[in-house]
Amino acid sequence: MARTPVLAAGGIVLRQAEPPLVAVVRLRKGNEWCLPKGKLDHGETPRAAAEREVMEETGHDVAVHEFLGTLAYETRGGPKVVHYWRMEAGHTPVRELMRDVKAVDWLPLGEAVERLSRGYERAFLQQVGPMAMAAANGLAQVDVSIDRAAEPRRVETSRDFQPWPRSLMQRMRDWLRRAV
Repeated sequence: MARTPVLAAGGIVLRQAEPPLVAVVRLRKGNEWCLPKGKLDHGETPRAAAEREVMEETGHDVAVHEFLGTLAYETRGGPKVVHYWRMEAGHTPVRELMRDVKAVDWLPLGEAVERLSRGYERAFLQQVGPMAMAAANGLAQVDVSIDRAAEPRRVETSRDFQPWPRSLMQRMRDWLRRAV
C-alpha cells in the first residue's frame, strides 16, 4: 500500500539586482542548502502555504506570481510533493528567520543551482530558474547563462528512489486539480 504524500509548497524567490538573485536557505538540521519551502497546515491552500513558508524561512515579505511546477521525491518519511511559485522579495527582511533556518543567501542563478545540496532541487532550479527570470523581466524568453564550466554534472538522486506507482500519480493529479 502506497503512503499518502506529504504536501508542501515553496518559492523560487527572486530579488531585483544585476543579475537578479535567487534565495537559498541553509537548514540547521543536516546543514543542507535548499529552496525555501514547507508543509501545508491543515486546511491551507498550497499557494498560501508557499507564501507563509517563504516568509518564515527567508524573513522577507514576498509577492507571489505564477505557478512554476511541482517537484515530487521520496524522503525517509515517505513521498513528498512540493508546489513552487515564482516570488519576488524586497531588499530588506521584515522578520527574523525561523529557528530551523541557519542562513539565507541571495545568489545569481548559476551559483544558487550549485549551492543546493540535493540533486533533484538543483535539476529543478536549473530547469525553471531561467523561466522565472524571464517572467520577472516580462520577457517571453531570456538567455540566462548558468555557469556550465562544471558540466557535465551528474544529478544525484536518493539511492532508494523508486518511480511513482500509477495509483499514487493519479491521486496526485486529482489533488492538484482540486488544489491549484
